[in-house]
Amino acid sequence: MAVDYAVIVVYLAGMLAMGWWGMRRAKSKSEFLVAGRRLGPAMYSGTMAAIVLGGASTIGGVGLGYQYGLSGAWMVFTIGLGLLALSVFFSARIARLKVYTVSEMLDLRYGGRAGIISGVVMWAYTLMLAVTSTIAYATIFDVLFDVNRTVAIVLGGTIVVAYSTLGGMWSITLTDMVQFVVKTIGLLLLLLPIAVVKAGGFSEMKAQLPTEYFDPLGIGGETIFTYVLIYTFGMLIGQDIWQRVFTARSDTTARWGGTVAGTYCLVYAIAGAVIGTAAKVMYPDLASADSAFATIVKDELPVGVRGLVLAAALAAVMSTSSGALIACATVANNDIWSRLRGVVGAGGAGDEPHDEVKGNRAFILIMGIAVILIAIALNDVVEALTVAYNLLVGGLLVPIIGGLLWRRGTAAGALSAVCVGGVAVVGLMWHYGILANQPIYYGLLASLAVYVVVSLATPPTDADVLAAWRERLAGRGEPAPEEAPAHPSPSGV
Repeated sequence: MAVDYAVIVVYLAGMLAMGWWGMRRAKSKSEFLVAGRRLGPAMYSGTMAAIVLGGASTIGGVGLGYQYGLSGAWMVFTIGLGLLALSVFFSARIARLKVYTVSEMLDLRYGGRAGIISGVVMWAYTLMLAVTSTIAYATIFDVLFDVNRTVAIVLGGTIVVAYSTLGGMWSITLTDMVQFVVKTIGLLLLLLPIAVVKAGGFSEMKAQLPTEYFDPLGIGGETIFTYVLIYTFGMLIGQDIWQRVFTARSDTTARWGGTVAGTYCLVYAIAGAVIGTAAKVMYPDLASADSAFATIVKDELPVGVRGLVLAAALAAVMSTSSGALIACATVANNDIWSRLRGVVGAGGAGDEPHDEVKGNRAFILIMGIAVILIAIALNDVVEALTVAYNLLVGGLLVPIIGGLLWRRGTAAGALSAVCVGGVAVVGLMWHYGILANQPIYYGLLASLAVYVVVSLATPPTDADVLAAWRERLAGRGEPAPEEAPAHPSPSGV
């Protein structure tokens, strides 16, 4: 294992070195939070693919392939579909807004401040996403170093918090590019063909496994529909995803770069399912489907290659974890803390750039420590992530997409949709169970109904607000948020 250890140590040291380099570039709020909005197509595509393909997509995707066969690709496939939809239909508009958070977009659209309610919903989602990604370190480091769960979480979490705190989005972007390359080589070019060969090829896999393992819809239509609601729609509105859109150099970069990343996700989904199916042939009686990835890597790969593939899994976890962490800290600072202390706008227009960087850096450190502590205390990862996605989609999908597509939507309608959708989802999870499908179905319908009814029953959004909104969507109008607040009105969602 010495060679494998060396590969991992070099990889982790490189992550920290890039954090240090990113610190030298992040001299303003824009540089620290959105990489100066300067990423070109290649870097944008790589970092976007890196953030959406995390531990759940890699270890979990292989596990679903082990359990259901090729149809296990659907979870990651719907993530790719969501990224494609975001890139083709919405990313250009989002990039032109020149904001930092989803709540700032709601400010501009509805003529008020998105307020603490929508900020708290988004913060809870990004926090749980960071926590569940951090917990995944336990699986990887257990295979690598045979350390206990707490030590693994602290080790992996500390490295991510360190480079994210040092350089913000610049550090995360640089590390994500490395992680994207490592994942591509480790998973697609090495583990995929080796797993298929070790399983005897596709003909042997078909001979050994039931026919439903090769049915594209074998996982079930209801499950696929739920994946679409949670993951495809979640990709459209998550702060972690939008914050990457904000890094694009232009709306063209956001559209085409995101399309490339979404297509990559579709390929990654199929690869994970095939690896899991091959693992089922080699290890038909594993106690847990999620252990399929670690088992096949540990037992079937040669020295050196094993280290690179484990580094690829580590890269997948780190990219999602760091992206969720900076999103969580950005929302906590700009959408919640700034409002609680009475600062006008989401960023505090009077602060110097250096002060903005220091403040956001402090919040990444604080949120990072909180994420590590919660990850140590939390046991059920699936339930935590389900709660986060249900709250996100049930509470914020309708006001955000409605604001982008329906000009008659009002601030009162949006606020009602956030509250009713969020409360409905929580209540239904309590009634049906956290992992049930009904909470997201009925919660989303309730949010939509309230949004439409309340919007039609209240006065239309002020014409000046809508005119300013259209100007910003066109890339004109008010200056970027680092120069002026998103909207000074004290009312709204």
